[in-house]
Amino acid sequence: MNLSALHQQHPDLAILTQLLVDAGGQPYLVGGSVRDLCLGTIPKDLDIEVSGLSRSRLMRALSSRYDVDQVGKKFGVFILRGLPFDIALPRMETPTGPKHTDFEIQYDPNLPLERAAARRDFTLNAIYLDLKSGELIDPHRGLEDLARRHLRHTSHQFSEDPLRVLRAMQFIARFDLSCDPTTIELCRTMPLSDLPRERIWEEFKKLILQGVHIRKGLQFLQDAGGLSHFPELEALVGCEQDPHWHPEGDVWTHTLLAMDAFAKRRIGNAEEDLIVGLAVLCHDMGKPLTSFREQGRIRSPRHEKEGVPITERFLQRLTRDQRILQDVPPLVREHMAPHQLFATDASDAALRRLALRVGRVDRLLRVCQADREGRLDPWQPLPFPEGEWAEKRFEALQLKSSKPKPLILGRDLIEKGLTPGPHFSEILQSLFDAQLEGHFTTRESGLTYLDQWLRSHKP
Repeated sequence: MNLSALHQQHPDLAILTQLLVDAGGQPYLVGGSVRDLCLGTIPKDLDIEVSGLSRSRLMRALSSRYDVDQVGKKFGVFILRGLPFDIALPRMETPTGPKHTDFEIQYDPNLPLERAAARRDFTLNAIYLDLKSGELIDPHRGLEDLARRHLRHTSHQFSEDPLRVLRAMQFIARFDLSCDPTTIELCRTMPLSDLPRERIWEEFKKLILQGVHIRKGLQFLQDAGGLSHFPELEALVGCEQDPHWHPEGDVWTHTLLAMDAFAKRRIGNAEEDLIVGLAVLCHDMGKPLTSFREQGRIRSPRHEKEGVPITERFLQRLTRDQRILQDVPPLVREHMAPHQLFATDASDAALRRLALRVGRVDRLLRVCQADREGRLDPWQPLPFPEGEWAEKRFEALQLKSSKPKPLILGRDLIEKGLTPGPHFSEILQSLFDAQLEGHFTTRESGLTYLDQWLRSHKP
């Protein structure tokens, strides 16, 4: 563990440690911060737990040097403005009802570390680093589990928060973990129905944006009984596909492989990766509704179109983010289009209309590539000729990352002497259709076309 690198990245940590020790406290680095250090990564944000001080004494000590915000008195978390440190008191949580908000918190400055660690979700998140001595304290054998990449719940208190099922999902995907069978069985008893959308969304974002082996995380969700909360995903399990095109198996297996292929090609832009990753997850949701056997073959006609309302229902239960709700469904609807256009060597007009429908062709090609590579081993790239073809064509049309915009606007009609009215929208649509068909490609040629159009139509 590289403690010198930790202090180099966080030079205020030594000052804070000494301040807390001088006040009579014992500061520990806890949770994911210690886990990441043990894995060789310097965490950007540090979670610190301080024993030996009451809330008021801790607040006085921190306020003597820092501007302090207290986040939710119920949780007793202190934030130092301008510094990436969250500071908390040792606490015990007692459930009082079925919801995640139904619990009481008791603070105990002298709570033994083993009992304090028992409320944490997994053993690899229950390791403490004594910031005064540099000693690792591991009351639940988290270091052993971390070394063998094993996810195991810390104590019987694990079942008090069903969100931990989804935390397990994204941890397994991010850190390539196996899960202890007893933890899986415990997860099967934890319904997700009372979890608010916002908490579910945060775990899915981590799965999609940080998961290296997303397939393993989603497979765990299935094993833990969590797919029942996501019927759109559950329906993919056992949905047969034609082995000629999909030798890997059912739609669920294909989707998992495609998600791993997506993870391999993330671009590091969170917004873009999230939109594309969700589209890959949802791209075949229409197959359970449309698949049937015909002359010994399995067909799924129009599954891309029929999957759109299913995708929308799934996304609406995950998030209120309008960008996600708006941008993902078109990628699902059009994910077969590049292959179809490539097969017919489609015209520029057809490509322009696809760009108009989907908005961002670069996103669509990423979805299609993951779909292609999800048919076998996603870590072995497969030829993707339609992608190369489409990329060159759309680059030539300057439509790879934007949709076509009308070159002729209402003000141009007014300058030509037309009076604004309801007929303007019909005229502009007709002109835009001509632009998409390639009758003009610049504003100058568009104005020339407008003159010709007005002479022939005399509106």
